[in-house]
Amino acid sequence: MKPLLIGGAWVDAPAAAPNINPSDTRDIVDEYGQADAALAADAVAAAAAAFPGWAQASIQRRSEILDAAGSELVARAGELGRLLAREEGKTLPEGVAEATRAGQIFKFFAGEALRVYGDAQRSVRPGVEVAVTREPLGVTALITPWNFPLAIPAWKTAAALAYGNTVVLKPADLTPGCAWALADILQRAGAPPGVFNLVMGRGAVIGSALVEDSRVEAVSFTGSTATGARIGAACMARNARVQLEMGGKNPLVVLDDADVELAADCAVNGAFYSTGQRCTASSRLIVTEGIHDRFVAAVAARLERLVVGHALEDGVQIGPVVDGRQLDQDCEYVEIGRKEGARLLMGGERLQRSTPGHYLSPALFVDVDNRMRIAREEIFGPVAAVIRVRDFEEALAVANDTPFGLSAGICTQSLKFATAFREQAKVGMVMVNLPTAGVDPHVPFGGRKASSFGPREQGRHAAEFYTAVKTAYVFAG
Repeated sequence: MKPLLIGGAWVDAPAAAPNINPSDTRDIVDEYGQADAALAADAVAAAAAAFPGWAQASIQRRSEILDAAGSELVARAGELGRLLAREEGKTLPEGVAEATRAGQIFKFFAGEALRVYGDAQRSVRPGVEVAVTREPLGVTALITPWNFPLAIPAWKTAAALAYGNTVVLKPADLTPGCAWALADILQRAGAPPGVFNLVMGRGAVIGSALVEDSRVEAVSFTGSTATGARIGAACMARNARVQLEMGGKNPLVVLDDADVELAADCAVNGAFYSTGQRCTASSRLIVTEGIHDRFVAAVAARLERLVVGHALEDGVQIGPVVDGRQLDQDCEYVEIGRKEGARLLMGGERLQRSTPGHYLSPALFVDVDNRMRIAREEIFGPVAAVIRVRDFEEALAVANDTPFGLSAGICTQSLKFATAFREQAKVGMVMVNLPTAGVDPHVPFGGRKASSFGPREQGRHAAEFYTAVKTAYVFAG
């Protein structure tokens, strides 16, 4: 059983749970400890005790620890990518890319740790100087999802540590392996005891314990909208800082003047790669009449060639769904789409492969109305809906007609329409002639409406969440 990390020591948990490979359910990756509320409280206590020393630590030391962790992540990207593919179901190339990205994130924040920004001003009162500085918050609880089990813990943890906070990380139940590997790497990189703590287990048990602990100054959560709403309410009830990254129902608009091959590539990449299990996936393909049929044919042709199979096999492009419950949900939405009157052009079928796993053929619906559930609710699987519209104005209106607002894309050769879409799409991120999924680690990530709450993640904007602004006045006489 893999233990927890609390106060710099590996601690056995009272129970364990198997980590099952979704590509081959006979394969147990390992067994990982399951913390209880008392152990979660111990982790918070360790983080609170470590905070004063870490907050006052040399910024050079912080930077060196983060850089060392980043270097090991990059050096071990092949090994860690294989672990990621095995426990989550991403294809091996996607897993290696995510591990590399996690290392790059740590290296970016190693640099940010050295960039201590402040602002010196003069007061309107003679002889008074004003200094505006940023300070760490304290203990931060980081609750992360299963779909990016290395990258998301990395971009939360690296930012929190760079700015002088201590961390309690609670990873998703389905993917504890990558988080455990990250904890092990940070230990070797020299993180002092209690600065980074790892508690694995059920969110209903330890997630609640972390969110409600008065010693936790800030909670950063990525996951479902419903869970995010509960966490937000609990944090606001005690005036704790909270950052929520939740769902998406992202549109990709394709106009008549688009390059149809490029548009089809963007759609297939954005909607179906990573098995569609991305909050930025383009699950709504909003297509104008003049290009609709050619676009649908081009997408269908690509889907016919996609190889679905074991995440570690060469040539596989789409791995399994993460577990049986998620597969059941995906199949349920396929049935919902049919009953609502959408036409299932292809896919949406459970697949049998040489190993027992959670395989689903990518599903493409056409004749979809934006009022249908498959166009309004996040499915979080390889299911996309094509919505036919008349022109750019209707496309924009349909794109914005959603409770979510994370990412949106447009494929067009018109500078006029691209500019208008960038300005008027009610989202946090806009892509022009690119898939809606796929962002850089050094720029802000986040959305609007039901997709996000609080300051952005990643890049320099992460300081807005992980630091508190202090204004000091000094009378020099």
